[in-house]
Formats: sequence, structure tokens, C-alpha cells
Amino acid sequence: MARALSHPARVRILRLLLERNECIGGEVVAAVGLAQSTVSEHLRILREAGLVEAESRPPRTCYRVRRDSVERFRDLINAI
Repeated sequence: MARALSHPARVRILRLLLERNECIGGEVVAAVGLAQSTVSEHLRILREAGLVEAESRPPRTCYRVRRDSVERFRDLINAI
């Protein structure tokens, strides 16, 4: 999880998803201001870390934060 959050763009994406309960991929691209392929790669890393989950809603994909994972990570950081 720490590695996934080591990039500022991924932190921005996670904050955006936390602000909105869920977010369509295109909205993430517009809000972050990076290329679609770059945002997709960042979202993949966040998903693999268990911080974000994706739901296919053809023709789009809906992304949302796994709040339980974020809270667990927050607890780990606070314990340090």
C-alpha cells in the first residue's frame, strides 16, 4: 500500500475518489490532468494494492475507494 501511495498522482486519484463516493474513469482523467493511459496505469496499481476497486458498467468502468483498506493503512501509519 505504501508503494502504491508513493506517487503524487496516485494520491490525487485516491483523494478524488474519497471526495466522490464513486467516479467514472473519464472524470478521473479530466480531474487529474494526465493522459488516459497514465491514469489507467495508476488505477491498476491502486487496485492491485487493494485501495481501489473497479466495477464494469459498459462502456465505462466505475472506480471506488475500498474504505476498509484505506482505514487499515491509516491505522498502520498512525501506529508508527
